[in-house]
Amino acid sequence: MSRAARLTATLGTLLALGGCVAALLIWWVGRDDNPLIRRNDCRASVDGRTVALSPEQARHSATIAAVALERGLPARAVTIALATAYQESDIYNIDYGDRDSLGLFQQRPSQGWGTPEQVQDPVYAAGAFYDALVDIPNYRELEVTVAAQEVQRSAFPDAYADHEDDARVLASALTGNSPASFYCTFRADDVAAQAEGDDGLTDRARAVRDELAGTFDGLDIGGFQPGGVDSGHVEGSAHYDGRALDVMFEPYDDPDVNRRGWSVAHWAVANAQALDIATIIYDDRIWSARRSDEGWREYTHPSGDTADVTLRHLDHVHIDVAPGE
Repeated sequence: MSRAARLTATLGTLLALGGCVAALLIWWVGRDDNPLIRRNDCRASVDGRTVALSPEQARHSATIAAVALERGLPARAVTIALATAYQESDIYNIDYGDRDSLGLFQQRPSQGWGTPEQVQDPVYAAGAFYDALVDIPNYRELEVTVAAQEVQRSAFPDAYADHEDDARVLASALTGNSPASFYCTFRADDVAAQAEGDDGLTDRARAVRDELAGTFDGLDIGGFQPGGVDSGHVEGSAHYDGRALDVMFEPYDDPDVNRRGWSVAHWAVANAQALDIATIIYDDRIWSARRSDEGWREYTHPSGDTADVTLRHLDHVHIDVAPGE
C-alpha cells in the first residue's frame, strides 16, 4: 500500500472513530442520570411507576391536591381532577381553548364556571371542579373517565382514561399517602441577600408563608417572631436570619396528621423553584435545592440526637429560603 493510501485509510479510521465518540457523547449527555446535567423537572414515584412533570405542571398539580385536602376530599377525587387537567390543558394554566374555555380545566365562563379571571386562578378552578364532582352520586365508585365526563361533558369522554395511571401516582404523592415520593430537580438561581422585616421574616420567607396560608387552611406556622429569633436553634440556623418557617403538625404520630404534613412538604418542593426555597425537612427526611437531584435524603440533626421528636422534625415541616449573596 502506498504512503498516500495508508494516510487515506488512517484518516478514514479516525473519522469513523470520531463519529462513534460523538454519538456516544450525545447519548451520554442526554441520559436522565447524567451527573453533569441537572434536570429541570419534578418527579413522583409510587409502586414502581414514575411520572415526570415540568415545574409549572408540578405547581398546579400540588395546588389541585391541596384544594381537595382542605375540603376533606379523598385521594380518589384528586386522581379524577388531575386526569381531567391532564386531558384538558396538560396541567398548564392556558389562556385559550375551544370557544371561551380557559385554564387548567378548560372551564367556560359562558357556562357558569366563573369569570375569565376566576377560572384562570388555579385555586378557584380546582374548587369549582370539586364543587361539581361532589354533586355526582357515588363518584368515588365510578371509573375515572366516567366521573370526569360527568363534570366536564367533553366531546371526547374516553380520553380521560389515558391519564388515569399518571394521575393516580401524583395523587398518592401529593396528598401525602406516599411519603417522600415527590421531588423536583433544578439549578437554583442566584438571588440577593435580604434583611429581616419588622415581622422577623425576609421578603422571600414571607412570600412562602403567604402562599402556604393562601393554599392550606388553618396551618400553625411559626419559627419566627417580630424582632427576629436569636435562640433555640443550632448555630448558623436560617431561623436567625428570618429565612425559616416551621409548620407544626401534632399529634405527630397520627397517620392523618402525618399525611397532611407530607402534603405540605411535597407542596413546598413543587413550589421551591418559584419561591426560592432552599431546604425542606420533615419526618427524618431532607430535600435541598443544592442537592435537588438526590431527591429526599435521610436526615439526622447536627446534634446527632436521634430520639427527640422535634429535632427529627417529626412534628413539623421546616422550610427555609435561599440566603442570597
